[in-house]
Amino acid sequence: MKRLTEIETFIMEQFWMNGAMTVSELRELYSDPKPHVNTISTRVRILESDGFIGHEKAGSGYRYHAAISREQYADSNMDRLVSSCFDNSYISAVSALVDDEKISVDELEELVRRIRSGKRTD
Repeated sequence: MKRLTEIETFIMEQFWMNGAMTVSELRELYSDPKPHVNTISTRVRILESDGFIGHEKAGSGYRYHAAISREQYADSNMDRLVSSCFDNSYISAVSALVDDEKISVDELEELVRRIRSGKRTD
């Protein structure tokens, strides 16, 4: 799965938060000055060709929707990061977080408790 650009991320966030919509409805979510509808339509079609967005016929046009969840995208990014930066080792990735003081030992112990009790960690 490719990495989204800043603009593509904005578009995907709108679909993840608001559900299916037309390009015109998506355009209304932009702040002023709003991009031209053709510009947004082109971006949406690119995201569709990349598998991020799907569509359904709606009258004379289309309603677009996210074809992947935010979680699927995040998982893909995490996999890519761990693969490219930590030799595919999640232990190395977590160790780096501890070394950089991004996560404490107490937080790790809490995470282990949650895993052992079967609770989700989000």
